[in-house]
Amino acid sequence: MNACPLPQHKDLSRELSPASLVVSSRFTYFSASRRDTLLTSSMKYCNYPAVIIALVFLLTIGCQEVHQQKVLVSPLTGTWRLLTGTIIQGKDTTVTNYTINQELIKIITDTHFAFLRHDLGKDSTTIFVSGGGRCKIDDQRYTEHLDFCNYRAWENNTFEFEYKIIGDTLTTIGTEKVEALGINQLNIEQYLRVK
Repeated sequence: MNACPLPQHKDLSRELSPASLVVSSRFTYFSASRRDTLLTSSMKYCNYPAVIIALVFLLTIGCQEVHQQKVLVSPLTGTWRLLTGTIIQGKDTTVTNYTINQELIKIITDTHFAFLRHDLGKDSTTIFVSGGGRCKIDDQRYTEHLDFCNYRAWENNTFEFEYKIIGDTLTTIGTEKVEALGINQLNIEQYLRVK
């Protein structure tokens, strides 16, 4: 049963003057005064409590879905500025301070990531590095699949990291392997959340 049933239609062509009715092969158009009369009479049959309950129900469901989406967002999502990076290859360790003469940010969503790095100099030795792709975030594990990178040999590789967030500081640790380049290194990075 409809909440607002319309009255039964009948042939009104005999009740209306030719000026108030236009008949075509597919539609019947009523004058504005007759249409208002039909709408007013159909409103008498409207079950307002049912309509109000239905609207409240739909709004409640919508609000719950938005609340659930907010709860499901990982604390890892957002924009991060790289502070330091430590690369360990065999017995060699290299620590890079990314706050001196360069800047790198990483943007992480629930499904994708991107990173952008450039130097802060104005000379001809400009450095620009970028990449991104799909990612998967679990409770303590973060997996990147590098779909795009300006160093093409790094593309189509998957890197898995453990992560820890304390306040606005993110620390990631994971092994990066790129067989085509002979790379097998431990990468430890520390980021600060960009607000």
